[in-house]
Amino acid sequence: MTISPQQAGFNRELIKEKHLNFDLLSDPGNRVAETYGLVHAIPEELKQVYLQFGIDLEKYNGDDSWTLPMPGRFIIDRSGVIRYAEVNPDYTVRPEPEEVIGILKELLP
Repeated sequence: MTISPQQAGFNRELIKEKHLNFDLLSDPGNRVAETYGLVHAIPEELKQVYLQFGIDLEKYNGDDSWTLPMPGRFIIDRSGVIRYAEVNPDYTVRPEPEEVIGILKELLP
């Protein structure tokens, strides 16, 4: 599952366009991300770069906050306990799938 501040309609378009086979939930106003302390504001100079590339967060997210959540991966057990957390402001840095699979296997009964 993935959570994005994009409006649900844009998420549905993305799922269809990219043939995604997992849930893409909408987090209006980054409320869930804010709960985890993951929200950051886009600086004005970067905002202009986004706009030059046609990325209009006001349009996609439905508000004028120009905020995004930091990329993170969480494994939460059925009791609601976070068993794994990895957050990195650099969206290109991601955990190896084997690492995450190993953690999931450890959680199996």
